[in-house]
Order: sequence, then C-alpha cells, then structure tokens
Amino acid sequence: MSAPIPDPRDRLIVALDLPSVGAAESIVSRLGDTATFYKIGYELGFAGGLGFARELIAEGKKVFIDFKLHDIGNTVARGVASLAALGASFATVHAYPQTMRAAMEGKGASPLRILAVTVLTSYDDADLDEAGYRADVASTVAARVAQAREIGVDGIVCAPTDAAKVRGLLGAKGAIVTPGVRPDGAATGDQKRVATPFAAIRAGADHLVVGRPILASPDPAAAARAVQAEVARALSAQVPSA
Repeated sequence: MSAPIPDPRDRLIVALDLPSVGAAESIVSRLGDTATFYKIGYELGFAGGLGFARELIAEGKKVFIDFKLHDIGNTVARGVASLAALGASFATVHAYPQTMRAAMEGKGASPLRILAVTVLTSYDDADLDEAGYRADVASTVAARVAQAREIGVDGIVCAPTDAAKVRGLLGAKGAIVTPGVRPDGAATGDQKRVATPFAAIRAGADHLVVGRPILASPDPAAAARAVQAEVARALSAQVPSA
C-alpha cells in the first residue's frame, strides 16, 4: 500500500504581484478553493496588501509576506514581530547572518517561518560580479545556506535550479521555497534560473511560488490546477510503497 500523497494545493503559493487590492480580490475570487496559499510582495503590500493579508488569513488562507527584510538587527526583529502578530505563515529576509539572527529573535515562539533569500532568481554570475561579489552564484548560495542552517532559520528561498544542492546542504528538516517556476511553454520574463513545477519538486523544493503564469492566464484556476497536477505527479514519484 502506498503512503498518502500530500495535498498539492498546499505546495503552490500564488504570487499576488498586482497593483491594487481590488485586482488581488478578483484573482482570489476566481481561484476559489483551487488556491490555499498566497504571497504578498512590495507591489501589493505598499498598496494596502497587509490589510488584505489579514482578510485572507481570517478566511483560512495562508499568507507569505515577501518583503526580503534587511536592516539593522533591532529594526528587523521588530518588523518580524509585527508580521508574526499579523498571522503570516512565511516571511523573507536576506540571508545575511546578522539579519537572520534578528529575524529568528523577532518571531519568538510564534509559528511564523523565516525564509532566508540566498541569491535572487533574476541574478546570474555576471550580475553578482557587477555588484562586487567575489564568488559566483553557486558558491554564494552554498555559503548562505550553511550560515542559515547554523543559525536555525526555518527555510531557504532559492532558484529551482539550486534546489537539489540546497537540499543536500540544508538537510531534510528545512523548507525550500522556489520562485522562478515556469510551466512548459510559459515565458520566463526577467527570470534567469527557472524550472518546471515537476522538476522543482523532484529537486527537493517544498513550495513553488508562481505568479505571472497564473495571473496572466484567461483561466487562473485552470492554470493553478495545471501546476498542481505537475506537483502531484512529482510527489507521487517520491512516495515509497508500504
């Protein structure tokens, strides 16, 4: 007998990268029960999105606040404490040691999970070189994951192309969340290190962040279900028979 397959809806995080709460409400309404987890970043967050996050949480949805915090320790800790009080499930910080430590202090005993951002999926080696980094993407990701694991951060945000290596460095307990996920045939946009939903899950990702392929679809619910079908196929291949 096979073990039960996790609900693929919980693995898809729909990125509400939209300019207004009204636009976000429309997408959420069209998705209905198809989606259970939403990400709110700068664009919507600065347009009333935190209030909308409270509404989503009150309706039983999970919310990922993706502000990629990075500041002096006291500011990060207090900001994270506010996100914990909001009821968010995930929040991101940049994977600098001082910032990660402050975020873990700020979340306290709350269930909020802190995710450390290694290298943005829109960056490649040339971008890091231009920014003055001495190491390439692979070396930078590895160093930041090692620091995050030592500090005890709850998970890592990384490109799907880095997920297998990150899983090996992080171990089984930490969460891996991957943006830059594109179904077959979808435009990559400004992302440079992308993978399909199936490939990302097989590489070790726990949650996939998908925005434009769902938001721009004439049928967002169908687009979300297509991603979830790939997730289910990947999860099925990972579940051993009893």
